[in-house]
Amino acid sequence: MASPDPSAAGAGAGGESTSQAAAVEPIRMPTVEEIKGQDIWNNCAVRSVVSGVMGGGLGVLMGLFFGALDNPIMAEEMTARQQIVYTAKQMGRRSISNAKTFAVMGLIFSAAECTIEKVRAKHDTTNTAVAGCVTGGALAVKGGPKATCIGCAGFAAFSVAIEKFFDRHT
Repeated sequence: MASPDPSAAGAGAGGESTSQAAAVEPIRMPTVEEIKGQDIWNNCAVRSVVSGVMGGGLGVLMGLFFGALDNPIMAEEMTARQQIVYTAKQMGRRSISNAKTFAVMGLIFSAAECTIEKVRAKHDTTNTAVAGCVTGGALAVKGGPKATCIGCAGFAAFSVAIEKFFDRHT
């Protein structure tokens, strides 16, 4: 019989056809170590701590970058050594401040999202919006009720926008 695929006809009796080359791979069962790793990662406490540590690392990097951009007010009157010392101190201060902020932000957001996801038993954008609201409100709570509401709405909107940008939930 004639094959409708010209490449399969050219393969000959001893060669592989393209339909055999595109064969489906058999399903590979996960190993015990992979299952344990997934179980550990699905723990909300582990996920939150890892997010907090990674947020702190990001805060350090951002603090170093933005601290280096700070110019002293009296730069004309300072020697080069004084400017370097000033910039190093600013980088250190900004790094510590940003590390704390981003660590807390990552920890709260991750804990809220993971908890909401487990309670609702769904993985969708609503979890992200509620976790963003919780995070924004928690970070702005010192400013009073109005600041808490604005922080909640702003962080929820930002979280949903990022979620839509990366298109994780389809």
